Amino acid sequence: MNIAIVLQGGVDRSEELRVIPVLLGLVGRLAAHHDVRVFAMRQEPRSSSWTLRGARVHNIGSTYAVHRAVAALRAEHRRKPFDVVHALWTGTSGLAGAIAARMLGVPLLVHLTGGELVSLPEVGYGQLRQLRWRILNRWILNQARIVTVTSQPIAALAARAGYRTQRVPLGVDVTDWPPRPPVPRDAAATARLIQVASLNRVKDHATTLAALRILRTSGLDVVLDLVGEDTLRGAVERLAQQLGIAKAVRFHGFLTQRALRPLFEAAHVHVVSSLHEAGPAAALEAALIGVPTVGTHVGHLAEWRNEAALTVPPRDAAGLAHHIARLLADEPLRLRIARAAQARALDEDAAYTAARFESLYVEVTRRG
Repeated sequence: MNIAIVLQGGVDRSEELRVIPVLLGLVGRLAAHHDVRVFAMRQEPRSSSWTLRGARVHNIGSTYAVHRAVAALRAEHRRKPFDVVHALWTGTSGLAGAIAARMLGVPLLVHLTGGELVSLPEVGYGQLRQLRWRILNRWILNQARIVTVTSQPIAALAARAGYRTQRVPLGVDVTDWPPRPPVPRDAAATARLIQVASLNRVKDHATTLAALRILRTSGLDVVLDLVGEDTLRGAVERLAQQLGIAKAVRFHGFLTQRALRPLFEAAHVHVVSSLHEAGPAAALEAALIGVPTVGTHVGHLAEWRNEAALTVPPRDAAGLAHHIARLLADEPLRLRIARAAQARALDEDAAYTAARFESLYVEVTRRG
């Protein structure tokens, strides 16, 4: 099958920098059996192409991205016709994919895994805030033969907007990120928390820091590793200093998967404080190496609630601290949550994701 995948980015030629690991896993799994051509809207400033895990990546570049992406899709279709166009996200990638699919007479799939159906004006996030994208996204989704979503909470948002969707989680490739059984914690050692997320307002690290302060004020010996690109120019680090917990927080910045792995394996609890998530993939990575997650009621964590994760409403620092303390005080509970999360992440890994999308490709092409 000849597949066009249109996305914003996350498919850098280095396979380490500026990548979204779950996308690398998906592309590689599909390319093992199909002709996969990836169209990245803005992976690099200038147009170029490279081979990535058996797929050919066509980078569109920064200027006139939608127009040039449609032209690139049409040129590749003339060379070897596509059976399906698959847009990940709406935005410019979804718009380019929808226009090209309509012009070429090829079925379109759209996958929602971001802020397409969200409006969080207090942090400047979500496409529903802008009339232009509300109109364009409705047109894009109306072009799609099938709309898929990463998790059930996103499916619920889509249903409220009038869209029927299918849930297809973006799983982790266990070849890249091998599973490890949960490891018992030494109760006498310092408890280690980890949060893997870009430092931005949607991830709401302020709630994590507030929870850490509560934990340390209560007498718990606990430290926090923060991993992620800082887009807030040191604001989170300054907040840690203001809260008097700077010595208990280690800022690592962006790390490759290879550098991240040892930090994850040393952690006892993974923390998510996001106001919105479709996944997050970091919770799946934590689960695969036996680290349970305490987080906000978003994405997969909402699906896993009480059985495979402990969750609280967004911005509930006291609740977050309470659940972290529960896991640190109750080792059988911590290990039980970790095993349940690992089982779910293994059931829905990258191979599962690729198989689900393959079945949908067959479905839409058979419809004609």
